[in-house]
Amino acid sequence: MRLFRTVGVAAVAALAASGWGVASAGAADVEPEAVGKSGTQLAPDQIGRSKNVQHLFNIPHITPVDSTGSDITFSGDKAFVGNYDGFVIYDVSTPASPKVLSRVLCPGSQNDITISGDLLYLSTDSSRSDTSCESTTSPTTLKASWEGIKIFDVSDPTNPVYIKAVETKCGSHTNTLVPSEKSDFIYVSSYSPRADYPDCQPPHDSISIVEVPKADPTSAKVVAEPNLFPDGGNPGGRNEAGNSYSATTGCHDITAYPSKKIAAGACMGDGVIMDISNPVAPKVIETVQDTTNFAFWHSATFNNKGTKVIFTDELGGGGQATCNATVGPTRGANGIYDLSADNQLTFKSYYKIPRHQNASENCVAHNGSLIPLNGRDVMVQSWYMGGTSFWDFTDSENPREIGYFERGPNGNVGGGGGGTWSSYYYNGHVFSSDLGKGFDVLKITDPSLKKAADVKMDELNPQSQPVYQTR
Repeated sequence: MRLFRTVGVAAVAALAASGWGVASAGAADVEPEAVGKSGTQLAPDQIGRSKNVQHLFNIPHITPVDSTGSDITFSGDKAFVGNYDGFVIYDVSTPASPKVLSRVLCPGSQNDITISGDLLYLSTDSSRSDTSCESTTSPTTLKASWEGIKIFDVSDPTNPVYIKAVETKCGSHTNTLVPSEKSDFIYVSSYSPRADYPDCQPPHDSISIVEVPKADPTSAKVVAEPNLFPDGGNPGGRNEAGNSYSATTGCHDITAYPSKKIAAGACMGDGVIMDISNPVAPKVIETVQDTTNFAFWHSATFNNKGTKVIFTDELGGGGQATCNATVGPTRGANGIYDLSADNQLTFKSYYKIPRHQNASENCVAHNGSLIPLNGRDVMVQSWYMGGTSFWDFTDSENPREIGYFERGPNGNVGGGGGGTWSSYYYNGHVFSSDLGKGFDVLKITDPSLKKAADVKMDELNPQSQPVYQTR
């Protein structure tokens, strides 16, 4: 039995002809733009952007082949974009006109995605009947159900080959590459154990580490399950204002900084710094909590010098309207921390987009990456229906937005449930994965950011941060 199905270029054209509505036209041709307008000023599905941001292209999803876009990774002139049905490989050698190379059907949320040479690692965090890409949903209470990491050979991007599955406790919500000379180590983040889940037992204060030998990736296996929170971590609760904050039962996401042999973990109720000098035995060396404004520690990003960490808070789980005056500027925001030479974190300020969204629009901080610049700390970041924000945190205490791109309320579903999941800067352009609208290509034209386009990379996993050779 074939483990998965690839929908190639010819098949995409056939689907379009059969009425599946595949389009490869610039979104500006079909959606009127409002330059200088944003948030509550926008009509349903209308594009709003700052003057210094261009929307170059959009490739819509083909429902139900690649619905619900998620994370992105990059190798050479290709972008690999996860979605709840599998992943899509795009040729982005001409960023203003990307082309689909293949669409792999392999259902299983969230399909968080990482690349290492010719190997692609895909996270499955929903119980499936088996390891194949033809699996069906299966109860988490059933011992035979499967969740974990899938490994593909993508040396031929038009015909990826599924080569291995590795089961991990509580599945794999996200995965992070920690490279070494002979092996890839995959840090698998997962959470929310329950006593009636046979493969996800409480307290689950750990991560799974999968080793993938480069010479023999089919021998990949779990080699460690370190307990990061022997004291149980944040117990969760409500603060004096009545706002809830999450208990720690695992990590949501980890960002490695291999050059300094450290990693930052966003672990539900805790933000941590880990020593990863021994990649199979990470040690938590610093922990911070914010029970006043953070609800759920979601992800982390270092600045290029490794002297700051941005932690994001996914207030409302990404499904609620939190970018408004009622919620305010500090809840559902980024937390900016300075990181000392001895890896101690000091809180400096919050950053939240200043563009208030409609009550129907889900909006909160989500995935982003650095824009590589010498002497400045600038980031591009997704905010679901709040769109893509370009912001400067060079002054840790006074962050500011310097550009944006967003869409008005999602007219297709009458409001929330949409928006951009990931926005990453790669070789001069920004690539964005929108849950409902597909794959967007943006360009920021701010003259002060021009030098960033000189930084060229062969590969980028945003959760395995490189040291950018800025100019």
